Amino acid sequence: MTDAPTAQPRPWPTELRLGKDRKVLTIAFEDGSRFDLPAEYLRIKSPSAEVQGHSPDERKTVPGKREVMILEIQPIGNYAVRLVFDDMHSTGIFSWDYFAELGRNQAAYWQDYLDELAAQGLSRDPLRR
Repeated sequence: MTDAPTAQPRPWPTELRLGKDRKVLTIAFEDGSRFDLPAEYLRIKSPSAEVQGHSPDERKTVPGKREVMILEIQPIGNYAVRLVFDDMHSTGIFSWDYFAELGRNQAAYWQDYLDELAAQGLSRDPLRR
């Protein structure tokens, strides 16, 4: 009898902390990795269908979220949390796997976002009324 190859262990959080200004979510994992994820980054990378669409072609570039804050962190079972943002977006469920992916790829994902904004003539700044 042979052992099946072992899959890489799933990331498991040891800390999830929202900064006092509600603009940075810190998440640490058992493997020692730790990420400070800005609320704006989490908002624009929300795993919700509203942002991601139902296929890559439907994914939206979300402008104007420079000042967004996280109002609430709601547990979803033992595998994820729902983040409620102050623009009332609350449909994204962030799994531990997705948080780890966002942390590991933060620089590249952020640059892609800035490039998308520039290409579409959009801004990180909210519209002023």
